[in-house]
Amino acid sequence: MPTQSQDWSLLSKLLGHFYAKADAEPFREAVDWKGLGLFDYPQIIKKPMDLGQVKRNIETSKYKTIHEAAEDVRLIWKNCMTYNADGSDFYILAQNMSKKFEDKFSKLLKDVNVSDTDGKAKSSEEPTLEEKRGFAKGLYKISKEELGRVITDLDSKCPAALTKNSAEDEVEINVDQITPAVFHEVIGFVQGCIGDGGTGRKKKAASGNKPSKKSRSS
Repeated sequence: MPTQSQDWSLLSKLLGHFYAKADAEPFREAVDWKGLGLFDYPQIIKKPMDLGQVKRNIETSKYKTIHEAAEDVRLIWKNCMTYNADGSDFYILAQNMSKKFEDKFSKLLKDVNVSDTDGKAKSSEEPTLEEKRGFAKGLYKISKEELGRVITDLDSKCPAALTKNSAEDEVEINVDQITPAVFHEVIGFVQGCIGDGGTGRKKKAASGNKPSKKSRSS
């Protein structure tokens, strides 16, 4: 079985592969939001990340596992898709980079005989009741477009969590039906959206302590 140093060597090589890509230029270093005039960037993106920073973190042994490093790489794509409009060039670029990374990282895990599920224990943990309630409350504060992204994401990754009512043009989100890994993804997105100061229009949601929430999809 490969040693830990070999694990990191393979990950560094993978990261270098992405860093060298011509279309990775926007992700190599921190976003110069001041120079670009993106003054809302720090309000929307609470934890900036870039490939250069991940490389430096690996070199200084900041990460405990290769999965922890991979989470920061995922954050790069996630931040880009959170800040940029769905369907925009940057959004699509980040989406494509994300898919390529997951494919290559999955192969890396097989090469080093590391369990993807075991290594991502944190993202596989069952959400607490407090986290579920926080997610439900967050749906009140995000915009119509942002809610649409949450629903689209759930529809593609965890369709069992959605109950559609076309007659009333509503979609019910059953939090209990969202898998742990997907839940941690969507709650991270919602929390990132709330970071804009809650300027989006509030959404209707069912009252009470039930985990399932009903929100307008359009």
